[in-house]
Amino acid sequence: SFDPFTRGHAAIVEESLKLFDKIIIGIGNNSQKRGLLTVENRKRLIDDVYRDNERVEVHVYHGLTGEFAEQMGAVAIIRGVRNTTDFEYERNLADVNRKISGIETVILFTLPEHSYVSSSMVRELQHNNYDVADFIP
Repeated sequence: SFDPFTRGHAAIVEESLKLFDKIIIGIGNNSQKRGLLTVENRKRLIDDVYRDNERVEVHVYHGLTGEFAEQMGAVAIIRGVRNTTDFEYERNLADVNRKISGIETVILFTLPEHSYVSSSMVRELQHNNYDVADFIP
C-alpha cells in the first residue's frame, strides 16, 4: 500500500530496475491497514521520487493485485521481504496471485540497513511527532 513509501521500498525499486526494463508501482488500498495518506497523495509523493526516471510508472488500482498486474501486462509481481514473517505472508500472496493471473512473484530481500523499516513503523513515529526523514525518500 506504500503508506508511506519508505527507503526500503525505494531500495527494492532500485534492485528491480537491475532485473526489469520497466517497473510499475501499483498503489492499492489495503482495507485491513489503517491509512495515513490518501492513495492520491501516495501516488503524488512516489511520482515525485521517480519524476526523472522514465522506467518507473506509478498507478493507483482498486481490486486484486493479480488482476491489476495482468491488466498492466506485467511479467512478474515484485515483492520485498524483510524477515521470515514477511516471507510466509508473501508466499501465500504469491500463490493467490499466480492462481488469479498466472503471473509469478519475484521476491527480493530487503537490504540489511532497511530491514527494520516498515510503513506502519514510520506511521507510528510520525504520529508521535518524530522526524521520519531518515526513513522516507
